[in-house]
Amino acid sequence: MNAIHPQYITDIDGKKISVVLPWAEYEQILEELDELDDIKLFDQAKAENDPGMAFDDYVKQRRAK
Repeated sequence: MNAIHPQYITDIDGKKISVVLPWAEYEQILEELDELDDIKLFDQAKAENDPGMAFDDYVKQRRAK
């Protein structure tokens, strides 16, 4: 993951309540989360050891839930 450059929105007491990111950094985070989700689904499919279903079909089925 590339470095991120967050800016924080704070309440009156200085407590951080929100984060603002540059759009490109936000998109990169979403892409990486999607890739991690695919890895997790692959690991689950391997653990279930179901030879009757193609991996792509398994991913579609899991994402639909």
